[in-house]
Formats: sequence, C-alpha cells, structure tokens
Amino acid sequence: MLSCGIVGLPSVGKTTLFNLLTGAQVQKSQFRVEANVGIAKVPDARIDFLSELYKPKKTTYAQMQVIDLPGLVRGASQGQGVGNAFLDGVRQVDALIQVVRAFSNSDVVHVEESIDPVRDMETINFELLMADLDFVDKRITRIKQGKKITPEQMKELAVLEKCLAHLEQELPFSSLDLEPEERATLQSYTFFTDKPMLIVVNLDEEQFGNKSYPQRDALLTAAAAKGLPVIELCVQIEEEISQLDKADRELFFAELGISEPAINRVMRVAYDTLGLISFFTVGADEVKAWTIKRGTTAKKAAGEIHSDLERGFIRAEVIKYTDLVQLGSEARVKEAGKAGLEGKDYIVQDGDILHIRFNV
Repeated sequence: MLSCGIVGLPSVGKTTLFNLLTGAQVQKSQFRVEANVGIAKVPDARIDFLSELYKPKKTTYAQMQVIDLPGLVRGASQGQGVGNAFLDGVRQVDALIQVVRAFSNSDVVHVEESIDPVRDMETINFELLMADLDFVDKRITRIKQGKKITPEQMKELAVLEKCLAHLEQELPFSSLDLEPEERATLQSYTFFTDKPMLIVVNLDEEQFGNKSYPQRDALLTAAAAKGLPVIELCVQIEEEISQLDKADRELFFAELGISEPAINRVMRVAYDTLGLISFFTVGADEVKAWTIKRGTTAKKAAGEIHSDLERGFIRAEVIKYTDLVQLGSEARVKEAGKAGLEGKDYIVQDGDILHIRFNV
C-alpha cells in the first residue's frame, strides 16, 4: 500500500488533517516525537455508482496509508528538534503532503512567532534539500577515502558529483536530468527532494470565505515554480463539519461554498501527484477499486488482484466506466460492441472495469 506523509512546522494543522483523512481522533500535541499512522479511504463517486448498480455484499474503496509526522523545525537536517525522527519518517513514505499555516490564532503560537506561509514552505523544502546534500557529500567522501575505488564506485562517484553540483544550487533532486543508467546507479538510495509533494494551505474561516490570506500570490507563484500543486482549505471547519450527520454536512458545505469535503480534494490530488489510477472489479460479491501506477499493463494489474491471475493470464475483458454509465448494464455494453478483449500488454486506463480470464 502506498503512503503519504503529512509534514510541516509544529502547530500548522497536520494532526487535524490526519484525523480528517483517516477518521481517527488523535489528540493534537505541539511537540510530539511519535508519528501517527492511519488508513485513508479514497472517496470515488464511480465506486458509489457501481455499488448501486451491482448491489454487492461488500464495497471496497481504494486506500492509502497516511502518516502524520512530527513537526519539523529549522535545523532538522542537522538533527535539531525531532529532526532525525522526522527524516526517518519522510524516508519511508512515497509522497508528502506539506501543511502550511496561513491562519492567525493567539492561542496557538507559531514556532517562528509570525505568520509567513512562503517562509514556512521554504523552511521545509530547504531542510529536505540539506538532508539530501549532506547524504551526497558524505557518500562522496566515503568513496574517495576508500582504500580501493572499484569501477562501479567510479561510475557512482561521477553521478554523485553531478547531484552535488545540482543540490548546491538549491535545486531539488527531482529536477535533475539524469540518464536511465545514471538513475540506476542511485536506485538503492532515497532522496527526500525526489518525493512528490503537494501543498495544503490551512486557512481560518474568514480567509477561506474571502479566498485571501497573507502572501497568497507569492506562495502560489513559488509553488508553481517548483511544480507543487496547492490546495487551500480551512481544516478546522472541515473537521467540525465532518462530525455532523450527512444532511447537516451537505447544508454547511453549501452555505460555505465548499463543493466537496477536504478528503476528496486532498486524496485526489495525492493520487495524481503519485501518478496513480484506479481500475475496478465488479460482481454480486464485491465491487472494489484497485490502485495501480499509470502505465501498468493488464497482466500486472491482474497480479494486484491475485498472483494466480497474473501467472495464468490469458485475456482481460475491459469495459469502460463511461460506457457502463451511458448504457446502464454490462449486457448493453456488450451488445453495443464496446466491451474489449485485451492482451497482456494492454495499458490499463483510469476507470477501466476488468474481468480477468486466466488458467493455472
């Protein structure tokens, strides 16, 4: 199961967002040292439709592990605060959700004693970059100080020095142009600035209503320059609304001009940031969403369901979700000639409904 780590400075709303995404009720603590771990269901209107159509005994949404990491402080890359625990946590996740504080609240003191979203975002990014820089520098030193440098180490050294020059310009590893064989040389290493990231700006109710907060334009510009998607939301309001019954939730969302809950937006962007898609299996027993990387073949997708399906793969019967919605049943899709039989190299598309034919 893929995972997202929630990162940010202390007291920015990380744990509140974690509770929203996972349905947990973890107590908030400004200076905790342990990570909170939970599972987030990925809301999907397509699953709702399929469940209504097939009326299965069980409905299973796609899931993602969410890890609420301890708050970072300036100097974390050198072990300041809970720096080591923070970096260990970042190392384990596939993507990062960085929470940036825009709201003011005299009862919740900002660790830097002022509200500055751009500074806070850059603090996190800088500490991650410095951790990468420190690792590369130490690895180069270790190779050069060895008694004998092997041909493989010489190749690695050349790539590491290329990385060092790039990071010293305060550029993330993700923007470094490496040849496939160069990336293969570094495949056993984890680079913090190579992890996909999205920014969640935590607003107060007034800021959310006005769509305005300090440094908004500067923050959006800085994030865009780094290719970081941004979601603006009021985590506190969303948390309060999430505790209401369905009818009252819909009423409050309408009054506040919120089209969908925060979890929907955050998880959808997290999916896109990770390059993930969903395909579906359907039937009377279960309707289920399966998570795969974009570009996955039908045979590999079958393996996500069960290893036997991949091993004995023959064909995949593919029905497009949009065709099923339009025509109303599998039988009508087949009558219209829109159900395809695909081989092992077919690239599964987002929303495909698969029936795997196999023999073991």
